Amino acid sequence: MSNHKDLQKLTAAGLLISLGIIYGDIGTSPLYVFKAIVGDRTISETLILGGVSLIFWTLTLQTTLKYVVITLRADNKGEGGIFSLFSLVRRRAKWLIVPAVIGGCALLADGIITPPITISSAIEGLQTSFPHLHTMPIVIAIIIFLFIIQQFGTSLVGKAFGPMMFIWFTMMGVLGVAFIIQSPTIFKALNPYYAFQLLTSHAPRSHPLIIIGAVFLCTTGAEALYSDLGHCGRKNIQISWIYVKTCLVLNYLGQSVWLLQHNGNVMDLNLHNPFYEIMPPWFLYYGIGIATVAAVIASQALISGSFTLIAEAVRLNLWPKVRINYPSEQKGQLYVPSVNWLLCAGCVGVVLLFEESAKMEAAYGLSITVAMLMTTILVANFLRRKKLPTYIVGIFLVVYLLIEGTFLTGNLVKFVNGGWFTLSVGFFLFTIMWTWHTARKIRNRYVKFIEIEDYFSILKELSDDETVPKYASQLVYLTSANFNSEIESKIVYSILQKQPKRADVYWLVHVDVVDEPYKKEYEVDFLVPNKVIRVDFKLGFRVEQQINLLFRKVVEDLVKKGEVDITSTYKSLNKHKIVGDFRFVVIEKVLSRSHNLSFYESFIMAFYKELKKISLSEERGFGLDLSFVTVEKVPLMLAAPETVVIHRVL
Repeated sequence: MSNHKDLQKLTAAGLLISLGIIYGDIGTSPLYVFKAIVGDRTISETLILGGVSLIFWTLTLQTTLKYVVITLRADNKGEGGIFSLFSLVRRRAKWLIVPAVIGGCALLADGIITPPITISSAIEGLQTSFPHLHTMPIVIAIIIFLFIIQQFGTSLVGKAFGPMMFIWFTMMGVLGVAFIIQSPTIFKALNPYYAFQLLTSHAPRSHPLIIIGAVFLCTTGAEALYSDLGHCGRKNIQISWIYVKTCLVLNYLGQSVWLLQHNGNVMDLNLHNPFYEIMPPWFLYYGIGIATVAAVIASQALISGSFTLIAEAVRLNLWPKVRINYPSEQKGQLYVPSVNWLLCAGCVGVVLLFEESAKMEAAYGLSITVAMLMTTILVANFLRRKKLPTYIVGIFLVVYLLIEGTFLTGNLVKFVNGGWFTLSVGFFLFTIMWTWHTARKIRNRYVKFIEIEDYFSILKELSDDETVPKYASQLVYLTSANFNSEIESKIVYSILQKQPKRADVYWLVHVDVVDEPYKKEYEVDFLVPNKVIRVDFKLGFRVEQQINLLFRKVVEDLVKKGEVDITSTYKSLNKHKIVGDFRFVVIEKVLSRSHNLSFYESFIMAFYKELKKISLSEERGFGLDLSFVTVEKVPLMLAAPETVVIHRVL
């Protein structure tokens, strides 16, 4: 845990790491924000000054105030992100699962559109020198390369991210200043009056909602900023943001000076991206190179974020169990193969579908606004939990529901042009998460728990009954019973009836996923000394569930302390002090047909059945050694005999 504590301190290394990991998305937005605001409109003072003003106040209210100042306080033992936030507030109300799942899906959908738009915007800079260059193949090649290297872990490349992003932000700031010097009066654009003027102007084709949808692109990375809290610590993020925001604002002001120099013109911004136009001609290729590296870093941060999100969803039972690899020793570094290739296919699909960044802008922003709205709801609940006065929480809710509601409306205007794409992806992910969550609840409804005490004597007798062949020396069952006094009736059925299983010791293992991210604790309860032992694991939602290793460690500890004896009771082996064999039994509950489920529940269970086929089995999901595992399928609910009517013919 010392590693975690070190991250929370304000250090030069911490500041550099946060530059490299956190600001990729928000830091590459100057590549396309003004392009989206101006579009094919006539450049006018109202449009440009209002545009900069809107960008500045969006970054101030949305990114700085909501995320950097308020949301970063919602840290769950140093961890951030929508599922960490949900873990902090879920005890307040059951319905909070809805905003958490919607927000998580919206963030994953965003992960499919961010790499294509940032990399395309960077590479399209080449078109200023080569107007007929087809950038699509280059973009696809970079994206595929990016996803191929994920499996090797990114800690090596990660070390270079900080310095590279420092160069990127400094370059943006310097380029901006070079143009601001030509017209220092541009600073007046920071006055919110110009933002108001633009939104209320009736100039042809300056529809306020369309402009708001374009302006929103400047803050799309704010959600990622909170997700990466665990990697960098709050203080490092808050201090580095001052530098990042300054460089961003200077660059936007510089772009606006260049645009005002073309007042009255209609520009083809695909060929004349203001971001590249403020570069001196000799610097252009270096600039494009640095922009491409920054775009790749931004994409990398988003991909890593998606992996973390899915891993947390798996532990919180919101996503099918999938294989998760840990390519390096670094804390929080993980690789989820299925999600990697799903994202890769999605990103390549986006490039093929939209072809250029200008068309992708329409698809971008809609899903992230939804994620931000969901975060607002969860943060409001967190503030209530912190016992803040109701009126303060009320003001927070009203202000941000208004701001984000406006952005959502502005982005909905883009629905037809491409917004439908990310919403469809988000909806598809939502159906998976919701099905997995709901099906588990339906299954649990039919799991019958019984008092384990009633079976202590019979288990003891079975264990000592030498007429029954021994099944295993140490027999381990995974139980979902939350209380020590209970056990699933299926486990008793498996031990006593299905095939009487005689063992020296019966172990019951229960895994409880707790709200603290990295908690690793266990409790042992000797229900019948040296005969029936229950082990409860309390594992954080970011801890890998390697039950095989953890259980072995627990047994070792108990043997060392002399609390259990796992020596084989076979005479020949016992005299040589050989350890008895262990066997895990995993009970898979299969839905029998005799259910009276509603149409909705039947549909959920049918979809769940399909998802089960592609997810990891229980035993693999818990990291059990397959050579010691028996899987027993049992029907979830057998119809009770008294409810079946049949007549005997005499």
